[in-house]
Amino acid sequence: MRRFEVFTGTGRRRQFPLEEKLALVAQMATSDNISALARRHDLRPSQLFTWRRELRYAAEAAAGPAFVPAVVTPPGAASAQRPRPSPEPRAARKGTAIEVELEGARLAIAHGTDPALVTAALEALQASR
Repeated sequence: MRRFEVFTGTGRRRQFPLEEKLALVAQMATSDNISALARRHDLRPSQLFTWRRELRYAAEAAAGPAFVPAVVTPPGAASAQRPRPSPEPRAARKGTAIEVELEGARLAIAHGTDPALVTAALEALQASR
């Protein structure tokens, strides 16, 4: 004869009120051992970390998006305050390099390389010759 175990309850998961979640997440900040904290409350540590993440996301969403004030200036005033950089050639934006050949040695310089680094490399190349 086989034995069967019959569950009479609904078998739902435990529901924790928000206040209890907040209290446990606050205890995580001062606890040295999250696993021990979880065991004391008959939880898994991963549940505490999930609650912490969810509460942090909820707080960020409640804060809403941050906006900065925008100031509209006449077209002439903006260009007088800050000079616009000259547009770069299309090839330079794609990262093409300048190649310098000096007495049989070649140095490739990528777009955006620090000028001090280029100067140091050229001086080192010249000194080695």
